Order: sequence, then C-alpha cells, then structure tokens
Amino acid sequence: MFRTAFRQLCRPSLKPYSTLSNPEVEALNRWISTPREQVLSDTFHLERLSDLYITLPTRDGSRQPYLPPKETSPMGYAHHIAFFHARTPEAKLREDGTDADFSPPEPFTRRMWAGGKMVWDPEVPLMIGQRATATWGIDSVKKRGFDDPQKIPMVFVNQRIDITMKGNTRPSLTEERSHVYFAVTSSDPPKTKAREVKDIPSKSDFSFTYKPTLATLFRYSALMFNAHSVHLDLAYTQKEGHPERLVHGPLTATMLLETAIFHNPGIQITSYEYRAHNPIVVNRQSTIHGKWNGNTSIKLWCVDEDGIVGMSGIVQLL
Repeated sequence: MFRTAFRQLCRPSLKPYSTLSNPEVEALNRWISTPREQVLSDTFHLERLSDLYITLPTRDGSRQPYLPPKETSPMGYAHHIAFFHARTPEAKLREDGTDADFSPPEPFTRRMWAGGKMVWDPEVPLMIGQRATATWGIDSVKKRGFDDPQKIPMVFVNQRIDITMKGNTRPSLTEERSHVYFAVTSSDPPKTKAREVKDIPSKSDFSFTYKPTLATLFRYSALMFNAHSVHLDLAYTQKEGHPERLVHGPLTATMLLETAIFHNPGIQITSYEYRAHNPIVVNRQSTIHGKWNGNTSIKLWCVDEDGIVGMSGIVQLL
C-alpha cells in the first residue's frame, strides 16, 4: 500500500458553526429553498477540441502520434467539459474568481471540487461539430457540521447537467458535479495530515505518469473559462493553506478516463464516477493507475510523488 505522507492540505481557515450568525444561516436556508436553472447552448467546434487535445498529455502527440478531432465523429469521454461556460462579467465573479450562480451565499465562499458522475447514452452520442444544449440545475444540497458547535459547517452542492444534441429530446449525457463550500475566517490556515484512502489496489494493470505544469494549468483554465485563483495565483493559494497552485479537479478526472482509453483503445464507457480525496499540486508528477475488475469495470486512481491518493474513480463498460 502507498505510504501516508504529510502535507499542507486544502483545509482553509474554517469558521465553526457557533460563530455563524442567524442571518447567515437564514440566508443559506433561503438560498437552498430557491430553485435554480441555467440553460446554455454551444457548438462542439473542432478548434476548441484541438486546444483540449494539445493540452492533454495522452493526446498531444508526445506519447503517441497526434490524431486531430474529426467533424461528425463522437466526442471523447468527458471532453464536453471544455464547453457550456457561463459568460459572467468579471465584476460579478467572487473574490477568488469563481462564478457565483450555483454557489451558496456568504460566508460560504471557499470552494473545492469534491467529485462527480457521468452517464452516457450510447444510442445518442455527442457529435463533434454539432450543436447541443446543457440544462443545469441543483440536484441536492446537504449541510454537514451544522448540528454541533464544535464542528466545521460545510455545504455540499450537487449540480445536475443534462446535455442534449440539437434536434433530440433525450440527453446524450447526464452529469453530476459536487462542490463543497466552507465558511472562512481571516486567521492562518492550519496544517493537517493527508487523508488516507482505503480500498486502493496494491497493484495496477496499467499506468500513466505526467507532470501538470503552470502552462498546463493556464491552458486548462482558459479552456474552462475558469478564473479560480487557486489554479493561477500563488499568494492566494497559500492564503487558502496550500503549498502551491492546485491542479483542476476536472482535469484530473478527465485524465483518469484518458488513461483508461490510452491503454485500452476502443472501450465503450457507459458511466464514470469519481471522488477527490487530496489536492494535487502543480509541478509534481502524478501517476494514474488502472486495474480491471473482470470485463465490466475499471478501477482508477491518481497518486502524487509521495504516493498520496488525490482522486479515485470507477468506469462501467458496455
């Protein structure tokens, strides 16, 4: 098993429940009870997909010959994540550069990508070069740590996104994204142990090692239209308690899928569920491992140079 190491983690300067004011709790409850929906349309342009391909080390031509995306071909798994971005004016972004549309009110302003799930319908695939619509909504909101004054309150927001090709009524992809929000203070962030992850196999059937650099993070942020400061601003990232800028959660989630496909071309994936465990830091090697579970699923996980598990997931196959 991988050894446990110590690191400054993503725990920010957290605000205990006992210090939350009644107006803050009431504002959160009102936000939870208010329905939210957003509908965004986009075209799966070859140019943006080419930018994504050249950003992913599995497709950029450095490990195998570069194969450009082809119009009217099915989209790669999770490649839709480079599309359907809210075009929010900078003045309306939060202090950390994030979009507030599906975020709880203050003081729950510090966000982490916690995990997600994707389910594809192979009968109506997403097609390169064609137009599609994404319908966003909040599937559920969970409050944790609110019933104990000694605990840190957290708000888990689970978004649901249905992506439907133009002319269809049946979604090609249903995605769930989970973010956790913390109430924060201005005190110095604590140093904590890395979270140990259980149920990780001792051996893998295949692996892929790469180093996400500052250039990787910049390019991916641009593709995602994502200005979150933890990926770009060292001073801000250290204020949140991290030693360095963080690799995007969806980038690592995509790379888990990419690794499975890189080593097993032609596999048909019906669903993918993943969870973030520990932050992954820029300019450090990440190794993604995969292990077959019979012929129907693959267990995936990512570790850093110290063997700390940053993310794990499982894909189900057709």
